[in-house]
Amino acid sequence: MEIQTPREFFENVLPEKFDPAKAAGIDVVVQLNISGDNGGQWFITIKDQKLDIKEGQHPEPKIAIEMKDKDWVKMLNGKLTGERAFLTGKLKLRGEVTDALALRQIGIL
Repeated sequence: MEIQTPREFFENVLPEKFDPAKAAGIDVVVQLNISGDNGGQWFITIKDQKLDIKEGQHPEPKIAIEMKDKDWVKMLNGKLTGERAFLTGKLKLRGEVTDALALRQIGIL
């Protein structure tokens, strides 16, 4: 089943597919600013192998990601890689790249 919107991913898909074992050693707050008709702002906190997703803006995220809703959905559905999105300017990242790479292993990027 393909993901249709960023909201669907944050509310339904990510909480279901999150694997605490893959989050061992990760302590990060990620701000996601998704633009477009189906966009929005969410922040994800991963700490102590637990996931917390909230809508809105975090005051001090460790990583901030900006992307258009259509590109975000393409990436989630495997039609665009995170690397390609980054290299082509479709994904803008602020923060440590090594922290962002950890997000790949838990299925966020």
